[in-house]
Amino acid sequence: MKKSKRKKKSNSWKIKQHSDQFFKKSKILGYRSRASFKLIELNDKFKFLNKDTNLLDLGSSPGGWSQVASKLITKGKIYSIDIKDMDPIKNVKFLKCDIFDLDTKDKILNHFNGNLDVIISDMAANTTGNKSLDSIRTNQLCMEAINFSKKILTNNGVFISKTFMGEDFIEVKNLAKRLFKNVNFFKPKSSRNESKETYLHCELLKSL
Repeated sequence: MKKSKRKKKSNSWKIKQHSDQFFKKSKILGYRSRASFKLIELNDKFKFLNKDTNLLDLGSSPGGWSQVASKLITKGKIYSIDIKDMDPIKNVKFLKCDIFDLDTKDKILNHFNGNLDVIISDMAANTTGNKSLDSIRTNQLCMEAINFSKKILTNNGVFISKTFMGEDFIEVKNLAKRLFKNVNFFKPKSSRNESKETYLHCELLKSL
């Protein structure tokens, strides 16, 4: 019975994917994932990527965001990090490791030599089937990345991250406002309507 339900759910997901306009468009344009369009929309709205940007992509696999960034950043550095494998992308350096390991910060600082302009993160916790728990765990990742960003971003830097609307959303918002002068939230059109995800845009670190 359980196996039948799982199979039905899996088939339903496949049908939904293939009827998704952004899924279809990603295949036509050669993007690695439909998430590519989320970064495109975010950049159209907040304009944080240019040819000289030095960028760190957290939780980068399979590379949808790094792929988009590589088309816009032609002179700056792109450093992508994930615990999962990621196929190579031209002009992108990939490091397979846990971004919260103690030595990761030093590797990032050495790579950018103190000139990191933008951090982007589309990280989400592995799903458990419990939507409330998944939301909390993903928001915790977001908060850890915010705290991480204050140590490695330039003062005029930008931080972009996925977060979820939920009972601990206010904690994410308060932390962001404590560390950054400008904080915004934006849900791209390419984000599914039924999803509780939204994206956090922060800029200009406060002097604490």
